[in-house]
Amino acid sequence: MATSSETDVMIASLWFQRFKPKPNPKLRLFCFPYAGGGALIYKTWADKLPDAVEVCPVQLPGRGRRFKEPPYTKIDSLVEDLAQAVLPLLDLPFAFFGHSLGALVSFDLTHKLRNEFGLQPLQLFVSGSRAPHISRDSSSIYNLPDDQFINELKRLNGTPSEVLQHPELIRLMMKALRADFEIAETYKSSTTSVLDCSITAFSGLGDEDVPREHVEEWKYHTTDSFKLLMMPGDHFFLHTSESLILQIMSKELNRLISVLA
Repeated sequence: MATSSETDVMIASLWFQRFKPKPNPKLRLFCFPYAGGGALIYKTWADKLPDAVEVCPVQLPGRGRRFKEPPYTKIDSLVEDLAQAVLPLLDLPFAFFGHSLGALVSFDLTHKLRNEFGLQPLQLFVSGSRAPHISRDSSSIYNLPDDQFINELKRLNGTPSEVLQHPELIRLMMKALRADFEIAETYKSSTTSVLDCSITAFSGLGDEDVPREHVEEWKYHTTDSFKLLMMPGDHFFLHTSESLILQIMSKELNRLISVLA
């Protein structure tokens, strides 16, 4: 029978897919995907970030190796379970990175960890996301009929074309996609406190869904330093400007590591 500690480690390994575990990491970077995305988004990051950083992408239910599990539709229940899953991996200093929906998830998780366990990331990297206190000014798509929902996915330009062109693939992904969009589109920040970790925000120069001024509002969520960095590309500049993002993050993470030494 597995001990409580062993069970916690097994749960952590289910939620966080470390493609390249490091033998002696000094810092862990937890990466949270956008709506419909999975851990594979960050598969190559471990090869492009400092050797002392262990990259831990989150694998949410409803996709990848967790395909058969029902996806979450509410942020509170997702963050509640994420907090329990990540705790065994917080024996080292850590940072969070999240794009779009992933930024909001990482923000709420940061508050939960700080409020309930006295733990928080050294730095929060948020990407392609409005600040938590800003309400959405567009209509929801998660509850549209399938054909309209798929048309909106095409417009957003984040779902691979090979998926959208194959009805069977899109049918398999539909439940997780709708669930993620429901979380994003019904999200309301429940916190009134301000973080004291630094925040670096990335925004797309051509992002028509999340304008610069909505990303810049993240500065009101920390008493520490804040930086806004504009990247070439639309809402999914995470992919088209990945090399530039990783160069910037490598410098930031090396700086954090140097302070820890």
